Amino acid sequence: MKKLSLYATATCFFVALASTAHARSAYDGSWDLAFVTQRGACDAAYNFTVDVSNGIVTHPNLVRFRGYVAKSGVVHASVTVQDKYASGSGRLSSTAGRGTWSGYAGKARCSGYWTAQRN
Repeated sequence: MKKLSLYATATCFFVALASTAHARSAYDGSWDLAFVTQRGACDAAYNFTVDVSNGIVTHPNLVRFRGYVAKSGVVHASVTVQDKYASGSGRLSSTAGRGTWSGYAGKARCSGYWTAQRN
């Protein structure tokens, strides 16, 4: 009986996760990002576009990119490209967003802010 109860509980948990994973996010779509370096010897600015689908942030050419947007608009992301790494957080609204980031390029430590505009 305990085993059956455990299986039933586990099944409900995974069904709930699957339902959540397929739910559309209010932030789904294409976003243009601008990263500005305020401290450190990194490039002055970085610009690229990401896609949000079901709250998951992706970039088609960056394999080691992870990001998530919560229902509240709070976003967390990180990216690694060769000897460069950055992570950041902030908040999105329906059309724009802003936050901070920090990371490194080789031995140089860097930080700054980012902005987002929905396409």
